Amino acid sequence: MARTTISYWIAAILLGTGCTMTTEHAHPEGHDHAHDHAHGPLVHRFEHAEDWAKEFDDPARDAWQHPKEVVDALGITPGMTVADVGAGTGYFEPWLSRAVGPTGLALALDVEPDMTRYLSERARREGLGNVRAMLVPLDDPRLPDASTDRILIVDTWHHIVGREAYSAKLRRSLKPGGKVFVVDFTLEAKHGPPAHHRVSADAVAAELSSAGLSCSIAPVGLPEQYVVVGSLP
Repeated sequence: MARTTISYWIAAILLGTGCTMTTEHAHPEGHDHAHDHAHGPLVHRFEHAEDWAKEFDDPARDAWQHPKEVVDALGITPGMTVADVGAGTGYFEPWLSRAVGPTGLALALDVEPDMTRYLSERARREGLGNVRAMLVPLDDPRLPDASTDRILIVDTWHHIVGREAYSAKLRRSLKPGGKVFVVDFTLEAKHGPPAHHRVSADAVAAELSSAGLSCSIAPVGLPEQYVVVGSLP
């Protein structure tokens, strides 16, 4: 992707952002966040990214998150544009950066300002020149229409409020042949959010299907998680 194209793409997103954050976010294995009311969304501020990086980027996470297998399942080819929604401290960004290659673009979207600050600094520090951190509102990924080949949402879907409306926004952002991948904890998992905050794979599929996406389960083989794929027909 040419530099001018990347600059235009980023400008299109930034023109639509600039909101006040009330953060909901993905969380590491076994970490239960406070929540605002019974059976409501989990709510937690992630104001100190360096502290959270110790958990989000703990090498032990690889044993249950299987980042290589997850990214392989996305079927990314060089030059694609991929969005990581709820990117946190950038656990998946090195993998996505390599997958899209120097002509592609990996967008790291997060609702927490300090996370996007950390993501930008990490990309510079690790030489991930095709990674762009984006601050987005809680209810909108702010991806331009028909702009994105793959969308990855890991350990975050159960935090999203109004998931059917959110699914419709994701669908609009997909290019022809684009896909959304939702990775989250099973109802039986020993780790993850409290059981009453979890969302089943069937429920995720129904929410994505409401936006007109064709859904399936990717056979990634994660020990305590599922991968629901929503494809643009």
